[in-house]
Amino acid sequence: MNESDERYSTAEEAIYEAFFLLLKEKDLDRITVSDVIKKAGIVRSTFYNHYENIPALVNAAEDKTINDIFKLMESFNAKNDREMCRSYYLAICNYTRKNPFLANLLQSPRGDAFFEKAITMFHRYVSEVTPSNIVTLKSQAAFSYMIAGAIGSTIGILHKWTAEDFKTPAETIADLLSQIFVSGILPYLTTGN
Repeated sequence: MNESDERYSTAEEAIYEAFFLLLKEKDLDRITVSDVIKKAGIVRSTFYNHYENIPALVNAAEDKTINDIFKLMESFNAKNDREMCRSYYLAICNYTRKNPFLANLLQSPRGDAFFEKAITMFHRYVSEVTPSNIVTLKSQAAFSYMIAGAIGSTIGILHKWTAEDFKTPAETIADLLSQIFVSGILPYLTTGN
């Protein structure tokens, strides 16, 4: 990475960090470019070298959030190992708590478009990485609904948790999500070779 690339990356990180800090202070629709540049300690032209406007920054933050979650998903293998599931869901809970953008989306009606985008991408990802010999449901359609149910229940629980300002310990939420997966979804999957 050359010096120019490094500065570009550093400025982008400062913009994200400022944006996330601002989300803790005010509603998304009240955040301006001026707010971001002041909080990030950058000049206006630096912001515009990265993003056209706040909606473009929001779109980039959505993509970054989805990408971060995909990275967490890639470390998860669907096995009958409750502790591994708990560890995975605890990572998701901790990510949700420290990412004010995701927490904000979980609490607002604006999140609908993000979740539709995320669910479509997660569904495609899970379908692609699940070997066809693992699926023992009567049809691919049923398997597809199971994936949608797993994703929906996870988002629903995270929504309630953020709405309650993370009052329940993350470990308790991870235990609940693990139980739902291991008891509700995993029985429909086998390693039939």
